[in-house]
Amino acid sequence: MKYIYAALLLHSASKPVDEKNLKKVLTAIEEEIDEARLKALTAALSEINIDEVLKQASTLTYAPTSAPTKAAAPAEAKVEEKKEEKKEEEALAGLGALFG
Repeated sequence: MKYIYAALLLHSASKPVDEKNLKKVLTAIEEEIDEARLKALTAALSEINIDEVLKQASTLTYAPTSAPTKAAAPAEAKVEEKKEEKKEEEALAGLGALFG
């Protein structure tokens, strides 16, 4: 993530996002530089319009955070139903022993 943050920092400062500038930023924060990752990032970013991506990211809408909890509720209900069924089966098995 630090590599991405460094690239965004360079972009916001209107500096070219290239290997040389990324190395300077990463060296300044005392980050160990992985040459392969650095080359892969600069190659990937050379094909991307960062301004356009940032515009798209700011217009995305996200689902409310309460949605996952609502989705989890049916799963919890199923677990409780299974527990109740199991208790009923155990009770019936115990009654069967009385007449068996």
